Amino acid sequence: MDVAKWQKENGQHLSASVTWLRLRLAQLAEQTQTGDSGAPGRAWLRRTASNGKPSSAELELREAAAVRDNSIKMDPPPALHLLADQLRLTSFERNLLLLCVAMELDTRIPELCARALGNPEQNYPTFALAMSLFDSPSWDSLSSQRPLRFWRVLEVNQGPAQPLTAAPLRADERIVNYVKGLNAMDARLSLVLHVAGPGAGALPPSQKANADEIVERWSSANPAEPSPVALLLGVYLPAKLIVAQSASARLDRTMYRLGLDALPSQLAEIDNLARLWQRESALLPLTLFIDAQTESGSPEHQTALDRFVARAVRCDSFIFIGSREPLTRSSFLTRTFDIARPTPEEQRAEWLAAIPELPEKQREQAAAKLAGQFSLNTSEIRRITAETPPQPVESLPERLWDHCRDRSRPRLDTLAQRVDSRATWDDLVVTEETEHLLRDIVAQVANRSTVYNMWQFAQRMNRGLGITALFTGESGTGKTMAAEVISNELRLALYRIDLSQVVSKYIGETEKNLQRVFDLMEGGGSILFFDEADALFGKRSEVRDSHDRYANIEVNYLLQRMETYTGLAILATNMKGALDQAFVRRLRFIVPFAFPGPSERRALWQKVFPEAVPTEGLDLDRLKRLNLTGASIHSIALNAAFLAARDRAPVTMPLILRAARTEFRKTDRPVSELEFRV
Repeated sequence: MDVAKWQKENGQHLSASVTWLRLRLAQLAEQTQTGDSGAPGRAWLRRTASNGKPSSAELELREAAAVRDNSIKMDPPPALHLLADQLRLTSFERNLLLLCVAMELDTRIPELCARALGNPEQNYPTFALAMSLFDSPSWDSLSSQRPLRFWRVLEVNQGPAQPLTAAPLRADERIVNYVKGLNAMDARLSLVLHVAGPGAGALPPSQKANADEIVERWSSANPAEPSPVALLLGVYLPAKLIVAQSASARLDRTMYRLGLDALPSQLAEIDNLARLWQRESALLPLTLFIDAQTESGSPEHQTALDRFVARAVRCDSFIFIGSREPLTRSSFLTRTFDIARPTPEEQRAEWLAAIPELPEKQREQAAAKLAGQFSLNTSEIRRITAETPPQPVESLPERLWDHCRDRSRPRLDTLAQRVDSRATWDDLVVTEETEHLLRDIVAQVANRSTVYNMWQFAQRMNRGLGITALFTGESGTGKTMAAEVISNELRLALYRIDLSQVVSKYIGETEKNLQRVFDLMEGGGSILFFDEADALFGKRSEVRDSHDRYANIEVNYLLQRMETYTGLAILATNMKGALDQAFVRRLRFIVPFAFPGPSERRALWQKVFPEAVPTEGLDLDRLKRLNLTGASIHSIALNAAFLAARDRAPVTMPLILRAARTEFRKTDRPVSELEFRV
């Protein structure tokens, strides 16, 4: 369609219609002033000149009507007639709307209205005026159930003790713009609705099957009945948005997004918003995606959602609801679709197609590694490759990995803190057994794609695909440092869970916080680190009261969620015996961190000072006899460095022994002066 041509022809038709209306008003005004009561409707227009021929006014009106009728012959029809068809307006209701629209377009109309009504103060359209002015008047046109008021097409400003027929009428601004040919979203809806964004392009087969089914169900729905709502279930919101966008594009509709928290709380406001959406979906080809991903569990939000959708859905109004779980109650028809991320094989195929610059063997390896670690939509893969310069080719896999890690970084707000991982294998001093176990963890994470996908272990398992490790040992023996080492080796971000923010005294809030943490971490770009894990993963107790029961529910939820988590989770505790045995059974690795022996302590003292620190006369064999953990050794070295900096001197044995004496007293350990004598 030639939009510019249509807008020009629509303007010509609107101008001709307003001209015809103005002439009719002028003749009615003349009839009112001469006191000719006449018959209602068009009877008064059949007046003729004294010679029996039509008057000049009648001839002018007939000519204006002919011009108007001729201008209707355009394809598509004029906006006023399109609107009348969409909202099922009668010819009388369409003319009444034209009268109200003309008030906004022609400054002569208000004066003519006042003259036609015989009252200078009534310079506005009324229902009584329309009854006298147009053919086939209908008394029920202003009923609240008729289209003009049901769709908020006209506003009725009825004063106290004022008859409805005499109340001022005004066309809604959105409707005026539509009739003028300006079809843009209602400003009131623009405050809460947002365009979902560009489409995602070709979908992987698993997601395309979902979109195909949605389109098929909506296309075959009974046009005389409200369309079923598509309930998209799953934990990954971007996948649901992409499927909904694809289905919308197939239906030639633009998708808008509404956050559940943007719904008003007052029932009247919800009804008004739903009515505006219904009208908007009649004027524009739209679909609506309601994001109930995080708020659907709240009773208040459930009530608002149910009321809004039940009133917003109509015969050609298509609505998606994105939710983690099925709705507990709904008064509208739904069709449920389970939406998931693309499968690892689909992601691998997308990576292969996205990085043709690499040699075949290197491309295969890079695609398998990226698909095995990160869980991304195909559109995200395309965006990442487009944003990553292909040159130099040699470092492209590493740069793609870093870009994927950064894009997958979860937004955990206050629930977790990102740890700046700086420790390497050279910094870590542990027993040979512990180091072997740590390297096994790294190897399993790095080779998950091979075992789960290429060797098809994932086809035999529906849980336990993640890797969970328990670091157990006394405080200060290197558990957190080991987590940093793994993070650095795998080039993944490390997030420490803040138990003060996750654990809540309110029933059900702890589970919600944990659910959010696990869901956001499923992207694969991060490692989940539970320090002091016994606070969350403690043993279930005998139920003596409601507190025990809800505490056990939290542990049960964690048991189930840990088993379905697909990433790497590290639990650290110095109280292994306090953990629930069900957790221990689900752990892939239990890594002991023993109290360092003399050889380990010597290695720790040897590595504790950076190369830039000036040292003099350090006796490592004597220092290793101090019965300390790695954390205490680090604390002593730091305090000794400050003492040396104060004296503008190198770090010496007296300074270290002085700092060691302070550390022993801090930890309430017995101090033997012989150990600290210089």
